[in-house]
Amino acid sequence: MKRTEWLQDIRKMRFEEAYGGWEAGRLTQVEVASLLGVSERTFRRYLSR
Repeated sequence: MKRTEWLQDIRKMRFEEAYGGWEAGRLTQVEVASLLGVSERTFRRYLSR
């Protein structure tokens, strides 16, 4: 597995965990965005995808 593939997999897993916390109501959009290292607006864009 190449380094870029590995990093993408890590980002995907982090997103899935954070999204699960948001969906369950344990985290706010601001907290999830902070965990992912993106802005709140970017997280909302991810949600629309």
